[in-house]
Amino acid sequence: MTTDAQRKSPFKASIIARLGWIILACYVFYALNALDFTWVRFIEGLGNGAKFLGEMIPPNFERWNLLVENLIETIEIAVIASAFGIGFSLPIGMCAARNLMPDWVTWPARTIIAVCRSFHPVIFAILFVKAVGFGPLAGILTLIFLSIGFIGKLFAEAIEEISLKPVEAMKAAGAPFMSVLVFAVLPQVFNRFIGFATYQFDANLRNSTMVGIVGAGGIGGTLFAAFQRFDYDFLAAILISIIALIMLSELLSVKIKAIFND
Repeated sequence: MTTDAQRKSPFKASIIARLGWIILACYVFYALNALDFTWVRFIEGLGNGAKFLGEMIPPNFERWNLLVENLIETIEIAVIASAFGIGFSLPIGMCAARNLMPDWVTWPARTIIAVCRSFHPVIFAILFVKAVGFGPLAGILTLIFLSIGFIGKLFAEAIEEISLKPVEAMKAAGAPFMSVLVFAVLPQVFNRFIGFATYQFDANLRNSTMVGIVGAGGIGGTLFAAFQRFDYDFLAAILISIIALIMLSELLSVKIKAIFND
């Protein structure tokens, strides 16, 4: 039989929680009014969206050579940025781990990570376009900074969660610091680091299409140009190509994880 204790809700009633939900609901209602959200505009938007999608069908792949050229450039940007970004994230993430390094090392490393995570990729892309000009180099630098901000933070947190018993045992045996890192620290976080790296590569592929909109190379520039020319059938072909590219990247990521987990 079910007792009263078993029927009791696992969440305790809280006046503060209920008050918080009421405040949140009131704020959402206020924000919708402040942002001039109306059902009339929403319904009109559905009609405009249906018209826009209708103009995208059927996709136009006649300029496939331009499409392939831009996709190859996008992949090159993502691969180079991932290689350098992940490579830089490894030492920066180690330096940011508080259980391995003193404060005078962790604070500068965490500052670098915080700066790299502070801005949207489009803002970084605009800054680098101004600094080095239009083209793939601006996109590569943008994605390197993004990779350091993401991978560096996750890698530092992963190191801070390791068991310190192997580290202490190797230190007690007189092992040098680099040996401690290689044989006591990295084996505990290696699989997670591979997961972080493959996810970041996927993210760099997606972001490389976005930063191209502001002139940082890749297929994003062609995508934006198709929007400006109202060339919606070619736009559909670009979007389909990007989706296929991301799906292939996801399949590759799964294969890489399977190899390292075996």
